[in-house]
Parts: sequence; structure tokens; C-alpha cells
Amino acid sequence: MNNAIAQTTALLSTCALLLTGCGGGGGSVTNTPNSTTNNTTTNTTQTTTISGAIPIGIALAQTSNVALLGQEGFVGARIAEKYFNSKGGINGTPIKLIAQDTSGDEAGAINAFQTLINKDKVVGIVGPTLSQQAFSADPIAERAKVPVIGASNTAKGIPEIGNYVARVSAPVSIVAPNSVKAALKQNPQIKKVAVFYAQNDAFNKSETEIFQQTVKEQGLELVTVQKFQTTDTDFQAQATNAINLKPDLVIISGLAADGGNLVRQLRELGYKGIIIGGNGLNTPNVLSVCKALCDGVLIAQAYSPEYPGEINKVFRQAYIEQYKKEPAQFTGQAFAAVQVYVEALKKLDKKSKISTLSLDKLRTELNKEILTGEYDTPLGKIGFTPIGDVVQSEFYVARIKMDKDGNTGKFVFIK
Repeated sequence: MNNAIAQTTALLSTCALLLTGCGGGGGSVTNTPNSTTNNTTTNTTQTTTISGAIPIGIALAQTSNVALLGQEGFVGARIAEKYFNSKGGINGTPIKLIAQDTSGDEAGAINAFQTLINKDKVVGIVGPTLSQQAFSADPIAERAKVPVIGASNTAKGIPEIGNYVARVSAPVSIVAPNSVKAALKQNPQIKKVAVFYAQNDAFNKSETEIFQQTVKEQGLELVTVQKFQTTDTDFQAQATNAINLKPDLVIISGLAADGGNLVRQLRELGYKGIIIGGNGLNTPNVLSVCKALCDGVLIAQAYSPEYPGEINKVFRQAYIEQYKKEPAQFTGQAFAAVQVYVEALKKLDKKSKISTLSLDKLRTELNKEILTGEYDTPLGKIGFTPIGDVVQSEFYVARIKMDKDGNTGKFVFIK
């Protein structure tokens, strides 16, 4: 366990260094004589224009246990920034990512959004990390009429927050059932199912509802539902209660740190059946938590490094060259979110030069371009419904395969 903590600490330190390299201002924002600015509220009139690099906000977790997810998104966004600027940016004008730490709670996300909107004057925001945070922070952007693209928000009701809220992360209702079907294919004799979920997180509550519904639709017996907190580290009581009921399948909706610890403790207590991890465990960072005991966990995916699209080949190669491993889902989704901004900005710039538009006008017109566009991303070809939900056709299921050393491993996609 001490080794897992040490590895996690080192990983977060690396993330902090990456974020330092990306922080700071983007292009300058020039106030016109009639402009009004108030950094204490989002209900301001921004009669400003942008000169220089075009600022896009990245509101992801850099600290707290949620940083295990947030750092992956940030890496994907950074790769996108470098790639698209090497291709000329927005018709010759570069983009500049401006990072704000959302930490792991609603207050952190709210503060990050307010800073990006009012101080950094970004044209749009990628984030926040958690759906729980999105329900609190996205309304701020909606009131300010600033586009938001969620790259890891999959809970029910996210796009419905407002006209300026979209997501490239497929809803849990579409993705989650795939892993249950894969488990049944792996073991058709599954009858009893135990479900665990983090009750203090909006996404996990939404995801577990889908999992439980799928279990019932598949004619399986739900023998117990065990609750926990994302901040918990000791799951002995819940795990023991579930194991005593002899489930054939365990399904966990949590985050990387708590979910990984739960997997580890289930195995240590003798559970030998199949384990499904929800989207919060969909990160290689979980491997440092449950280590060798992660082996065999099934997780549904909305991204595959093996997708044959040209942009995915470029993204995958850039990631592997830098990190010596395959990119994960959250990384690919963050890349796609930045890509959507870039391509929508390019289309808008050809219609009306961005440098001539007031910030308010730019944000409004950019939002229209985002929702009406089609994009060939590492996730495959995507678009958006009128309310901002992603339209995506490619989905997968992966099994965690740990290496012999018990410390490293990878996601192996099930054909």
C-alpha cells in the first residue's frame, strides 16, 4: 500500500509540472471604451476583442484524489494544443490553453470556472472532471453564455443544464451496459450480482442506476447494493457483506483511488468472481492502487487506441512517444474536446474574423458552430444532438491485464 501511495504522489507531482508548463495567459484581450468588467460575477457584458493566441480554458482536477482522472484529461488537451498549433492553429492564429485547478469538489470547479470566464476571458472551457462538479459549475458558464465541453462528464442530465453545455463523453446509459454483456459472454453461468457505488458522487449514483437496470434486464439476481464514499479507504465491512452472499459478479461505480482499493480488498478477502469497474476506474492510474489484483477487471470504453482513424493514429503516436504507453479514454476525450473547439473556431473565423468580434459575440457564435459541426476525432466520427449530447457510434470493452511484476499492466480490448 505504501508503494501505491508513493507512486500516486509521484504521478501527481508529474502532473503539477505539466500544468506549470501550460499555465499562464493566452492571447491578450483588448477592452473597448464601452466595455464593462466585473470579476465577482459571471453576468457581465464582455465588449472586448481578442488579439494574439486564442485562450481556451481547461478546468480539470490537478489536486485531490480526482487528479488521478484530471491529469489524464490535461495531458490529452496539451497534446491537442501542440498538434493543432503545429498545423497553423486557427487559420494562422495559435490557441493557448489556460489551466485552472478544479480540485475534487464543487467549490473548486466553481472557482475555476469563474476565474476562466471573468479573469482569463477564455472563449470556451473544457471540463470539469466530475459530473458532480458539472452540475454546480456548468450553470455559471450557462449564465455567462460561455461554451463548455465536458470531456469526462457522463451522468444523466449534463447537456440539459443549458444551451451552452455540451460533452464529448458518451452518456453512461450507452456505455455501461456493454461491460455487463461482456461479463456474461465470459461466464454465461453468472446468476448473482453485487453492486457497490459511491453515494456522494452524482456520476456514480447515475451510473449505478444504469448498472442495476441492466442487471435486471439480463435476468440476473441483484443480491446486495453496498454504498461508500469516494474518500473511503477501508471497505472491509461492505466487501465482507457482499462476499457472504456468494455473488458471481461484482460491479463497482467509484473513482480510481477508492475503486482501486475496493477491488484490492475484495480480492484479498477471497472474492474470485468477475469484477466490472465503472467509468471512474477507466484509467491506467488505477493500476498503481490495486496492482496485481487489478488483473481481469472489465471496463467499458468509449475510446480505443486501436481505432483506425488518421487523427487517432497521430494522437496515439504522440502519446506513446511521450509516455511510453497507450493513451487512455479520458486522454482521448480531452484531445477530442480541444479538437472540437479548434475546428469550430476555424469555421467561425472564415465567416467572421475572430479578431473583429466582441468576446460575447465570439462565445455565442462559437457555441453555434460547435453544436452544428461534425468531427473526425480519436473517438471516431462524432457530432452533437441539438441539446449538446455527443453522437458517437464506436464503443468497446477492455480487460485489465497486469504484467508479471504486478506493478504495470494495460487495457486489453475484447474483440
